[in-house]
Amino acid sequence: MESLYLLIPLSVLLVFLIGVIFWWSVRSGQFDDLEGPGYRVVSDDDTPPKAPPGPAGKGKEEG
Repeated sequence: MESLYLLIPLSVLLVFLIGVIFWWSVRSGQFDDLEGPGYRVVSDDDTPPKAPPGPAGKGKEEG
């Protein structure tokens, strides 16, 4: 019975904390675009990466 005196306030505090975290995530835009990331994963981008700027022969020499 004594453990309920600890568990009930602890569970109320946990529910309040989860509610605050959920409210923050909704207000910060975490759920604005639910379909976009799924489309970006399957998009086919076969373009080669661009070369870094600068002269081609300069850099660390192998020796």
